Amino acid sequence: MRAPDWWRGISPRRRLLLTSVVLVVVVVAAVFVATASRGTATRTRDEPGAVLLVPGYGGAKGALDQLATRIRQDTGRDAEVLTLVGDGTGDLEAQAEVLAGAAEQAYQRGAPSVDVIGYSAGGVVARLWVAQGGQPRRVVTLGAPMHGTQLAAAGGLLVSGACPLACQQLAPGSALLRQLPPIPPGLPWLSIWTDRDEVVTPPDSARLDGAVNVPLQQACPGNQAAHGDLPTDPEAQALVVRALGTAPLAAPAECVSS
Repeated sequence: MRAPDWWRGISPRRRLLLTSVVLVVVVVAAVFVATASRGTATRTRDEPGAVLLVPGYGGAKGALDQLATRIRQDTGRDAEVLTLVGDGTGDLEAQAEVLAGAAEQAYQRGAPSVDVIGYSAGGVVARLWVAQGGQPRRVVTLGAPMHGTQLAAAGGLLVSGACPLACQQLAPGSALLRQLPPIPPGLPWLSIWTDRDEVVTPPDSARLDGAVNVPLQQACPGNQAAHGDLPTDPEAQALVVRALGTAPLAAPAECVSS
C-alpha cells in the first residue's frame, strides 16, 4: 500500500513526531476504557466485599460496633460502622452522601462489592443512597421506618423544636418518604423488624415492597427484642450474617440462632 502524497511530503522528523502523538492517544484511550470497565465490574459482580453499617437517628455507634465485630468474626470480611455528619439528626440526604463516600472509598481500596446494613433511620439512608444510584451487592435493614414512624410525628406536635430535620423526614407522609422510588428489581434486600418495636410505630412500617420481609417473631415467637436490641439480638445477628452470604435471601422457617 502506497503512502498518501501528503505523508510523503512530510519530513522524517515530523513523521516521527506525528506517529508518537498518535501512539500516545491510542494508549491513553485504551487505559481509560480498561479503567472504566474495571469500575463497572467492581460495582456489579456478586463477590462479597466490604460491609458498611449505617447508624440510626442520633448516630450512636455502640450497638452496631458489636454487630460489626460479629460480622468480622463470622465472615472474615471488613465491616465498618459509619460516622454520620453532625449528631445524626440532620438531613438524611446528607447522611446518604456519607454512605456514598464510604462506598467509593471501599471500591478504591479494592473491595469487589459493598453490602450495606442500615439500622433504624440508617435503613432509610440506605434506601436514599440506592435511589441516588448506589449499587450495593445486598442490603439488610433493621427496624427501618420505611413508611415513617408515628413517634416522629408525635414529637413534633408535643414539644416545639423537639423534632430536628431527620425527625421531620421520618414522620409518616413526609416529602422525603413520598419521593422515594421502589427498590430496584433484583436487588437482594432483607428487612428485619420486631413486633415489640416501641420506636418505629407501627413496627411493620419496616415492611418494604420487593424485599424479603422478616419480623423476628415470625420464626421465633418468643423473641423479646425491642427496637434498641435489634443490632445485638442473637437472632437478628444470625439473620444478618446469613444474609451476607451468597445464597438467595429467604425468610427463615425457624430460629436460625439456636
